[in-house]
Amino acid sequence: MRVYVRTTAVTGTVGEEQSDEDLVARLRERDAGAFAALYDRYSRMAFGLAYRMLNDPTAAEDVAQEAFLSVWRQAETFHPERSAARTWILSIVHHRAVDRLRRGATTQEVSDASLEYAPDRVDESIDVEHEVSALMEANEIHRALGLLPLEQRRAIEMAYFGGLSHSEIAGKLRIPVGTVKGRLRIGLQKMRVLLDKAGLQGAVHDA
Repeated sequence: MRVYVRTTAVTGTVGEEQSDEDLVARLRERDAGAFAALYDRYSRMAFGLAYRMLNDPTAAEDVAQEAFLSVWRQAETFHPERSAARTWILSIVHHRAVDRLRRGATTQEVSDASLEYAPDRVDESIDVEHEVSALMEANEIHRALGLLPLEQRRAIEMAYFGGLSHSEIAGKLRIPVGTVKGRLRIGLQKMRVLLDKAGLQGAVHDA
């Protein structure tokens, strides 16, 4: 099922200077202009995240649309003291894509009840998601990832693209959780250096 949210009937003024957190706060008052602004900022990134996880453009579009409908419906579940709005939005996309992966299907009907769900906390894999999602618009992402040592590349792929937690990665690779975290940290640091050299300074920030 494909979900569409109309954003053409925009009222009020939503300036570029408004923070994501301010826009989410306005969603609680059902401000269509705030929704349109957030959609413009993150729809491309949401689709990219879903596509990299599902490898299916139709399913990725569905996941992104479903996620934004949840953002609209569940704005009150966002807590700025727990995470950035950007991370919260992407975590919804991430959870939906992971759910599809774990069900073993990329095309499946979505119930109204599932659209009411939005995570009220960020799980332990979100640090990796926050780091890598910041790179998603960079053309050098695949090249940078491919230049990492195999163990670091696998850790990032499993945590982010596979949706696995640190403990799940540790279990699959039979290594300590601390080792997993170390590989993720070092791998992301190396990606930062590579992207800085490609002229993308500031694309990655410390978790």
